Amino acid sequence: MFTEKDIQQIQAHGVSVKTVQAQIETIQSGMVYSHLVEAAHIGNGILRCDEKQQVDLMQLFDNERNTLKIIKFVPASGAATRMFQFLFQFLNDYDGSKPIAAYSESNTELSVFLNGLEKFPFYEIVRTKTAQSNPNFYKLPKDQQLVGLVETMLGSNQMNYGFYPKGLLPFHKYKTHVATAFEEHLMEATLYATSNNMAHLHFTVSEMHKELFRQEYERVKQYLEKATQTTFNVSFSCQNKATDNIAITSNNALYRDEDGLLVFRPSGHGALIDNLNALHADIIFIKNIDNIVVFEQNKLACNYKKMLAGVLIKLQTQAFKYLHRLDDAAILEDEIHNIALFVINRLHANLEDAYENFTIKQKRRYLHAKLNRPIRVCGMVKNEGEPGGGPFWVQDTNGNCSLQIVEFAQIDFENEEQNAIAKNAHYFNPTDLVCGVKNYKGEKFDLTQYVDPKAAFITIKSQNGVEIKALELPGLWNGSMAHWNSIFVEIPVSTFNPVKTVNDLLKAAHQA
Repeated sequence: MFTEKDIQQIQAHGVSVKTVQAQIETIQSGMVYSHLVEAAHIGNGILRCDEKQQVDLMQLFDNERNTLKIIKFVPASGAATRMFQFLFQFLNDYDGSKPIAAYSESNTELSVFLNGLEKFPFYEIVRTKTAQSNPNFYKLPKDQQLVGLVETMLGSNQMNYGFYPKGLLPFHKYKTHVATAFEEHLMEATLYATSNNMAHLHFTVSEMHKELFRQEYERVKQYLEKATQTTFNVSFSCQNKATDNIAITSNNALYRDEDGLLVFRPSGHGALIDNLNALHADIIFIKNIDNIVVFEQNKLACNYKKMLAGVLIKLQTQAFKYLHRLDDAAILEDEIHNIALFVINRLHANLEDAYENFTIKQKRRYLHAKLNRPIRVCGMVKNEGEPGGGPFWVQDTNGNCSLQIVEFAQIDFENEEQNAIAKNAHYFNPTDLVCGVKNYKGEKFDLTQYVDPKAAFITIKSQNGVEIKALELPGLWNGSMAHWNSIFVEIPVSTFNPVKTVNDLLKAAHQA
């Protein structure tokens, strides 16, 4: 299948030929869908805490935080191109033959953008830059000014916002300055992700933008540390090129570029399990770069981060006590029974049917394996029509059920039963996680051992007019954490404010 030149290219990419062959076989065999049993809900996989419980859990975390190494992990490689998609289309289509106001009547996104133009955090920056490039800018008709502003924003020889990652775009305008999403994540860390006035943050970024992030960090570090009395320790990593996957055509032939070289594609955010695995901490908070609100509004939302961390500490403390007891061969059967109830009722882990017939030694070993694994506490919000995955009970090929976060791409909507389960789901995954990645002896888990490789995605893209197929690794909070202990906790929808299009920056959560 591969020429000698192919083999050299594969090895230079940091991948083995055997791995690439396995990727091709997986793509050819087709998508393996999740088998949904039912959607998780309050009392059946999702925990709801009352006001007193919330306060107690927040207090538990605050009492413990200075004894813990805490890291905030932020996937931040997402490009801003899609944010401005409708504006790129506007520049491509608009020919000036009619007023922009008339043109925008049939384009809701453009209309919202134009009506809110002066409220965008970058408005004054872009206007100043446009005027510098064109001294007659303020004398131009309004429509020409608008076109000029958009060209300045998106032009590759201008501000080039479509090239930038979301994390480095102006996100929020305050009286004194304009803050990027990156800066806001540092500020947010001071609200919950600090220990002894030290904030550790790790951002996963694309290789091409790594230096830009470093420059932004150096720009804001000094004044943020002075303003917050917090010392920041920020690190960066990139998705490992060795996790890229081979692309093949729709008829399962190797896809090659114009130079006859094989084409490799990034394998999705599931590859970041390696980046996460490289971190050493007691608690790791995970949150996407674009889900960040202005600081004053963030103060209340961050209380729910503390609550989730309190749930983690409470459950982990009990699990660690039980694991030490299971190490003792003299443990009583009544204690084993209580541990089994904890696994079932608090960790939502089902025991296999044969468990009741196990010997005490077998039960000890079995429960030990159930408890001794990474644990994640995930916030879940009421589904209000947002696209994306959610919490479900899922059955594996051995008939075992477990709580999982399932993306829509993993669901077979052609299957009426699966379609009905998915449509009846009431909760949504906002990617708000708190992770415990050390065992009861203080040793770090190897997170790569808890991945379900069968939960990979097969994506179909068009490249140079050719339909190609490629494999995406199991999502970071989907299949890559499939064999963690998972606790889902209800949090308010107000904690979820992502910026998918530039117009989202006009929402109240992003206006200071």
